[in-house]
Amino acid sequence: MFRPLLLASAALVSMPALAQPALPPVELDEISVTANLTPTPTREVGSAVTIITREELERKQVRTVADALGSVPGVAVSRTGSYGGQTQVRIRGSEGNHTLVLIDGMEVNNPATESEFYFSNLLTLDIERIEVLRGPQSALYGSDAIGGVVNIVTRRGEGRPKIRAFLEGGMRGTAAGGASLSGSTDRVDYLFSAGGLRTDGFSAAAEWNGNTEKDGHDNLTGFAKLGFQATDALRFDFVGRATDYYTEGDADAADIGAEDGFNDLDGREAFARLQASLDLLDGRWKHVLGVGHNSNTYDNIADFGFGPSVTSFDGTRTKIDYKTSYLLTTGPANHTFTFLADHEHDEADVSYSALPPPSLDQTGVSGQYELGLWNQLFFTAGVRQDFSEDFEDATTWRLTGAYIFDETQTKIRASAGTGIKNPTLFELSGTSAGFIGNPDLKPEKARGWDAGIDQPFFDGHVTFGATYFEQRIEDLIYFDFGANTVYNLPGTSKIDGVELSLSATPLDGLTVRASFTWMDPRGADGERLVRRPEHVTSLDVDYAFLEGRAGVGFSVDYNGSREDTGFSFAPPFSFRKTLDDYVLVDIRGRYRLNDNAELYARVENLLDEEYEEVFGFGAPGRVGIAGVKVNF
Repeated sequence: MFRPLLLASAALVSMPALAQPALPPVELDEISVTANLTPTPTREVGSAVTIITREELERKQVRTVADALGSVPGVAVSRTGSYGGQTQVRIRGSEGNHTLVLIDGMEVNNPATESEFYFSNLLTLDIERIEVLRGPQSALYGSDAIGGVVNIVTRRGEGRPKIRAFLEGGMRGTAAGGASLSGSTDRVDYLFSAGGLRTDGFSAAAEWNGNTEKDGHDNLTGFAKLGFQATDALRFDFVGRATDYYTEGDADAADIGAEDGFNDLDGREAFARLQASLDLLDGRWKHVLGVGHNSNTYDNIADFGFGPSVTSFDGTRTKIDYKTSYLLTTGPANHTFTFLADHEHDEADVSYSALPPPSLDQTGVSGQYELGLWNQLFFTAGVRQDFSEDFEDATTWRLTGAYIFDETQTKIRASAGTGIKNPTLFELSGTSAGFIGNPDLKPEKARGWDAGIDQPFFDGHVTFGATYFEQRIEDLIYFDFGANTVYNLPGTSKIDGVELSLSATPLDGLTVRASFTWMDPRGADGERLVRRPEHVTSLDVDYAFLEGRAGVGFSVDYNGSREDTGFSFAPPFSFRKTLDDYVLVDIRGRYRLNDNAELYARVENLLDEEYEEVFGFGAPGRVGIAGVKVNF
């Protein structure tokens, strides 16, 4: 299927560059659409937020969202083994299901997997930006936002019809490709794309423990985004995304963590959202009404020595939401009033359960007030009330503030808030396979605050940021192996940390980005929480030359040692294991043949580091990739 792309790229290499009118560059303020639910210049945001742009993803040749998130301050990523393995993202030491994930406004956390989103199968195909908002955010987003929010915004078609395509391949039978068609007319914009990734992979169980069976991964993703500007004030948008995947894996094993075996996943993920937007009073009063549906279905195909078995999981989430915001200016003050109401219906089913599929309905309303004074001082205050028939209602709040000193452009900021994580469907109802639900569970609760500073130097060529944060989590839901049930743990988990970031353009064409996180995550018993490294450091350097036609770069990521747990058949049946620290080095290069074609190559894990992010599961070794991008 890639032959037409190869023929097109060969033709484009010989084509003369199409003449384009030269326009002077315009420097625009960076905008966050996540921090306040309304587009807000990041200079006015009091929360800690990191934005990853499409240009950064393409420059670093990143193919999965999980790999992109690994360099964000305060974020820890863990994957069970090779490509496609279960991938969790933890923000500021919270659990994986304390991270709320949005794609184009649609919540994609899976009700059938502890209400957690696994990043294993999310490609960067046609992603415009990724925003990571850190700290408790339930006052705006409801449940699942204890650690923070990952908001993914995809590209919108614009201008004359465009075709973009890429094709790459390399070691371990690895290949990826994709193509998109996009454009717009006076009233309609559109984008259609399809792409995929496949690899023979590495053994999911660590190869250095004698496991030699390769575990491959296949992913095929389709995407569509349509917009219709019905009138100057009324707009309709539709977005849909579907992924079909097959991931080979290995089995958990006592004492050593994992060993070669047959433990595969065959799954499908899909979501769709339709929304209408109405702007009144010259755009000062905005309304958005949307409905979305998210479906996650997968089969766990395993053979533990008793013959193959298949366990099917199916989770769906349907959500309808309404948001309105009103902007008012009085003298030197700008006021924004935002109101949000939403209703969510979740269902989940597992094939081995004889119980009726459990379902859950939740409703929430929230309001927020933003104040900006003299374009220097900014405040936000928000509160939300969540209602449910299955557990106690919850009230959450959030406050932020920022002040900018005109003389030095120094920005000081602070935020504080609370968060909740509601019990999941299976935690409340149980299954017929011996797991007993607990209908008396309470939502997990969090409170946190942070304070930071952002300081530009040398006319903005260097920007430094520093944040200190504290997070407290109560009523953590714990699974008791002996009783085969769950309950709320007494006590409070305490997580303190420091996040540092640096971006610099010391020379024309040279870009340097660095981040550092120190974190001390402790459970109520004082032990370190598992899979949270104490130190994480990232350095990314990119240099463009030949008037931007060529570029080289490298990334260095250090992850400190982390604790994990293993199980044994002998008492006490579980134990702690310290995973070693590791350093990953990636290098890359690119060369633009003309305005329509570019060649590129990269080497991932250049030093062939052997490391584990989860006990017993080995991460991928060295892989070299080369490819071509075309557009016309």
